[in-house]
Amino acid sequence: MHATAIMKNPILVGIAILLLTGSLSMLPSDVDAQDGAASGTLRERLKQRWLKRHQDKPASESNADAIAKIDKSGDYNFTIVHDGLSRQYRVHVPQRYSAATPTSLVLAFHGGGGDMDHMATDKYYGLISKADAAGFIVVFPNGYSKLSSGKFATWNAGNCCAGARDQNIDDVGFIRKIIANLTQQLNIERKQIYATGMSNGGMLTYRLACEMADTFKAIASVAGTDNTTSCTPKVPIAILHIHAKNDDHVLYNGGAGKTFRDMSKITDFTSVPATIAKWVRLNSCNAAPQRVLETSGAYCDKYSQCAGNVAVQLCVTETGGHSWPGGTKPRGDESPSQALSADDVMWDFFSSSQHPNTSKNH
Repeated sequence: MHATAIMKNPILVGIAILLLTGSLSMLPSDVDAQDGAASGTLRERLKQRWLKRHQDKPASESNADAIAKIDKSGDYNFTIVHDGLSRQYRVHVPQRYSAATPTSLVLAFHGGGGDMDHMATDKYYGLISKADAAGFIVVFPNGYSKLSSGKFATWNAGNCCAGARDQNIDDVGFIRKIIANLTQQLNIERKQIYATGMSNGGMLTYRLACEMADTFKAIASVAGTDNTTSCTPKVPIAILHIHAKNDDHVLYNGGAGKTFRDMSKITDFTSVPATIAKWVRLNSCNAAPQRVLETSGAYCDKYSQCAGNVAVQLCVTETGGHSWPGGTKPRGDESPSQALSADDVMWDFFSSSQHPNTSKNH
């Protein structure tokens, strides 16, 4: 078909734009940067056209819902507009919540290519059951996705990952807005706000530790190392890292495993030892750790005597690959280690950070 015939048909024009946009999205990031340097290029115009299609008009009703009071337990879904984009998150309020009592808040971030619904699936991660048992509110934000469904989402954690990184999505601002909303809706204990995450979600918790240490009391990253591009925390912050020694995606000693290397635009991940050394230094901790857990298939080492009475703790499982210890996985590759429960270790660590002078063995 001739080009003139295509241009006269608006449906064919739309298809051509979509196909071209999808093809351009697969180009390396350095090509993207070079093309974007020239204002008004075809690539930049197509990018802006794509963003416009995926932006919501100011959703006054949704934003009003996101600050309406919540006075009872249950599950709540919210959509808000941040930085011109429609963003989603889920909130689980535990069964014993009372609006008269300040309550701890945990934000849980899904892995790259996942979404909030997957992270909230209890049989995989167990976070809703843990929230009900321990009495904390848990929030499942959704990362940036090109799809209106929010599936296959990623987080901008610095050097990782994919669309969120490449589009420089303001995930930190998004998290600030979620917390601002929740503190209007619920009785949140502001000195007990925590973050946890899996893989790319765990990497985002490190960015939050760097940029929002005055908001978060502690973070717990599972299978996701610190890949921030800069880090100047305002105050010391407690750090928990959980990682399988045989992780085949985010390698324990640094780099991306074969599965990730085959994907486009994946960073060369920082190692677990380098991540821990960085935060021991940033928190001015004693460089000699104490073994606080040793069991068949797992151990935890804790660095204490840090500034601000915080701690840095590393828990390692021998097996489990790229997974959430104590959980399950929907696919048939290596099952998560059951040598420890990430949920239990996480909450013990968060709880001990509320009373930093007490040392709790798990």
